[in-house]
Amino acid sequence: MTSVAIGIFDGVHRGHQEILAEAAKHGAVTVLTFHPHPTSIFAPERTPSALVNLEDRIALLKEHGAKDVVVLPFTREFASKSPDEFIQEVLIEELGATHVTVGANFTFGHKAAGNVEYLKNHAHGFGVSAVKLEENRGSAISSSRIRTLIVDGDVERANELLSRPFYLRGPVVHGEKRGRTIGYPTANIGLAENATIPADGVYAGWLTVGDHRWQAAISIGTNPTFPGVRGRQVEAYAIDQLDLDLYDQEAKLEFGYRLRDTLKFDGLEPLLVQMKEDCLQAKRLTSID
Repeated sequence: MTSVAIGIFDGVHRGHQEILAEAAKHGAVTVLTFHPHPTSIFAPERTPSALVNLEDRIALLKEHGAKDVVVLPFTREFASKSPDEFIQEVLIEELGATHVTVGANFTFGHKAAGNVEYLKNHAHGFGVSAVKLEENRGSAISSSRIRTLIVDGDVERANELLSRPFYLRGPVVHGEKRGRTIGYPTANIGLAENATIPADGVYAGWLTVGDHRWQAAISIGTNPTFPGVRGRQVEAYAIDQLDLDLYDQEAKLEFGYRLRDTLKFDGLEPLLVQMKEDCLQAKRLTSID
């Protein structure tokens, strides 16, 4: 019995988890997903930023019940397949599907000519389940909705829809090293170009490197208090940790709560007062997790 769940599954949010749960009722789950995002082929300028990278997407899918994950390269040639070719060549011949589970808005084949009804009417030897899009506060849960919440800085709502803290992953890179001179050494995170980055501001969350996970105060922005040329940066202070050497190691930065907007202070002293308060608040908020 091969139960196939189909989708891009960016973020593996609560709606995606419902599809996986339904698929698991019909046998061992094989997830069929695609990379890169289809939009990147036909309208690169409109390609959405990613909620997770491909490696993490696969890991999250397995965490939520997938036994196997098949990643098909999304190319113009693949997109030109008719709905019947997709059913026969991919679902039947390649995957041996005995049941297929999709979201209710699923489309497939050349110019999205196939939909759920088409799949049901042309299924050869397999059953089909269509999962209604899960709603939260009156609106459907979707990757695009979560992406908008994160870009707006509303990480708490995004986390509610993801069922976990939103996170960024990347190497710890060298920054201006100003933080260590004022008692708050930060890890600057190098990010992929297509990463979804929260709005500028200060957040409470967690910094993980290797086997260590610390409570953290996270800053995103350009640090307007100090003059000079500085691009937008994502940096985290592991609370109460002063002698960490994390350079060139991969870091995972989880966002739990938004504390405040980025502010410009009249010098170092008022900045230090606010940073102390930020760390106390971050420590208080993240200590319960």
